[in-house]
Amino acid sequence: MVARQTVSVVIPVYRGEHTLASVVSELDRYIDGATTALGVEYVVDEILVVHDHGPDRSDVVIQQLVQDHPRLRPVWLSRNFGQDAATIAGMADARGDWIVTMDEDGQHDPASIGDFIDTALTARADLVYSRPSNPRPHSAMRNMTSRGAKLVLATLFSFPASTRFESFRLIRGDIARSLAGVAANGTYLDVALSWVVGSTASVPVELRQEYREQSGYNYRRLLSLFWKMFLCSGTRGLRFVSVVGFVFALTGAAMAAVIIWQTLYTDDDSPEGWASTIVVLLLCSGATMISLGLIAEYLGVGLHILAGRPLYLRVDSPTPRLDGNLRHLDSAPPENAPPTSTDTPRSTQ
Repeated sequence: MVARQTVSVVIPVYRGEHTLASVVSELDRYIDGATTALGVEYVVDEILVVHDHGPDRSDVVIQQLVQDHPRLRPVWLSRNFGQDAATIAGMADARGDWIVTMDEDGQHDPASIGDFIDTALTARADLVYSRPSNPRPHSAMRNMTSRGAKLVLATLFSFPASTRFESFRLIRGDIARSLAGVAANGTYLDVALSWVVGSTASVPVELRQEYREQSGYNYRRLLSLFWKMFLCSGTRGLRFVSVVGFVFALTGAAMAAVIIWQTLYTDDDSPEGWASTIVVLLLCSGATMISLGLIAEYLGVGLHILAGRPLYLRVDSPTPRLDGNLRHLDSAPPENAPPTSTDTPRSTQ
């Protein structure tokens, strides 16, 4: 039988003055322990709220919550660093077997934590994402642009995992803490997780209406987030520059050979000096494009270093597996495949 699982909940707080207290109160229901649908006992051992210096009085609310909730631990940042940086800062301080990351706006239902744990143990997954089963509680335009941005990354940059990136997720504690220790400035958390996690799964969840009237993400911040994801998604963009450079160089050399042959062996009525000028231009352009391609390859190597991509990451032990008497165990899916247990009912206390 799997031992009782401890869970650390990390909540990055930017504009949580009017919503954070309700989220923490919901999590308090699991402080004394709960049981998942498959019979696994777990407890929300700590709640880490990371103050990311938003424009409201979230810091005052956090200080009050610390007095009223003994399991709540604040993490104070010196200035606003962004949601990913704040989440990583909380992960670094978390102590649980599993780390759940969620927003402060009330969209995410803590009752799904039990489903996350069941799926992780059944599929032996180190990372479990939420998979919204209903339209997001935002405008149709925002939902469409968000989905489109993820499809662009998945289609053009071979990053299919981006289509399921969600801020409501469950991560193995030792992996999350080790990753937080090597994450560099500008790291996009989900991209970094894809570097070190081999087995992921997803659980259907229903997103709730936000407790606040206006989302903390406007289009400018969403565009900035997309650009950050693009820059951290890997070296495929640089590799594209390299391939284009070699293609242009080969095309230029072929065209130069054709022009030379036409000048020497055909009646070419082109202006004097045209052939030599075009040949030199094509060859020099090809050399320039090849040089840019080589530079792009070197930049690609440096990108992995600057982005903090680790050579390897050690873990304490393999992800535990549920006892064989429990259902769904004999049909656990392969790595990176959605588990068959994602349709289990919500956990019960």
